[in-house]
Amino acid sequence: MKKNLTDYSRGYLFWQNAVQEEDWRTALDSLIQSLREILVFDNLAIFIIDKDGETSEIAYARAVGREKDAEADASWGEEIAVRVIESEEIILQAPEKTGKQKKRRDEAYLIGLPLKASGKIIGALSLIRFGGPDYTKEHIDLTNLAAGVIAYIFEKRALQETITKLEAIQRQMQLQDDFVSTISHELRTPLGFIKGYSTTLLREDTEWDEETQREFLTIIDEETDHLTELISNVLDSARLESNTAEMNFQPVRVDVVIRDVLTRISSHQKDLEINFNTQDCGYIPGDSAMLTQIFENLFSNALKYAPNTPIDIEIDQSHEDHLRIVFADHGAGIPKDHLPFIFDRFYRVPDVPNAAGTGLGLFICKQIIKAHHGKMWAESEEGQGTRFIIQLPVK
Repeated sequence: MKKNLTDYSRGYLFWQNAVQEEDWRTALDSLIQSLREILVFDNLAIFIIDKDGETSEIAYARAVGREKDAEADASWGEEIAVRVIESEEIILQAPEKTGKQKKRRDEAYLIGLPLKASGKIIGALSLIRFGGPDYTKEHIDLTNLAAGVIAYIFEKRALQETITKLEAIQRQMQLQDDFVSTISHELRTPLGFIKGYSTTLLREDTEWDEETQREFLTIIDEETDHLTELISNVLDSARLESNTAEMNFQPVRVDVVIRDVLTRISSHQKDLEINFNTQDCGYIPGDSAMLTQIFENLFSNALKYAPNTPIDIEIDQSHEDHLRIVFADHGAGIPKDHLPFIFDRFYRVPDVPNAAGTGLGLFICKQIIKAHHGKMWAESEEGQGTRFIIQLPVK
């Protein structure tokens, strides 16, 4: 009995260390390893009840004994796990004694234990021994203790997943609140200019010379374009998110699309240094208007967040199955805490001077690439600039 007390003491210390692990799988690995040192078993499986109350697939399984190739033969104790969940009791199962000599793998001794958390059954634990011996009361007590720790680990995992979801919901709600505030400002600004200058031109008590009239009309025209672009971005983001945006796929040369955008950008940003490194590209399937919008958004983003720095664009055609485009600026870079969220709808990197926007540009870019069955991501280091990488399938 002294040995059993030692086993309990060792088990308690091992399992105390296991529950302190942040990662649930690492915690289980540690627990199973410590359990195997004080209790002989070959296979272990954990079943967790899903949200609909049905027994889920195996949530965790390990084969640690000499008969590892007998995993499928034992079915990981699924049948006994179902019975345990239904009865909420410990179940032992031993092979029938026929008197004939059997292979070790044909003599499976199983024990199933309920996993309970907060007074509710959440699943079952099953252990399998090939060739015996029978499970003693001490064995059952030890596995029951292990089942309690396992239930705690999975309850902790569920809690962490819930917290993560709530944080994501909270962040999205905050983004939407910020978006409403931003969009209100962004809408009011051009409308204010349009209303102000048009009202001024319509005053009957004042006459404006031709040059002043042209200046006012130019401002009205530019602010109208700004307003149109803003509304278009909001509508595009909604269509892309709901998968209702119409795509007109045709053979497209990406290098030609980029050159067209460069021509327009250069006419307005005459001092902007752009290095475009590519050879003539082959055709890929794509919507040229949508692809044009991507590069216009990337230029707009670079002008806001990396003003007065060169822009490097490179097209890599060395891969057989996809085309890779790298769009890089030499600005301040994106802080690593914000980098994972820059493609989220409405997200804007805070505390960037003179960088007004709705947080829709990069979201739209990624959604368009997704609709093209491609990939898009960003790499950045503070002080080293930002690289946007786009992969588009060739076929």
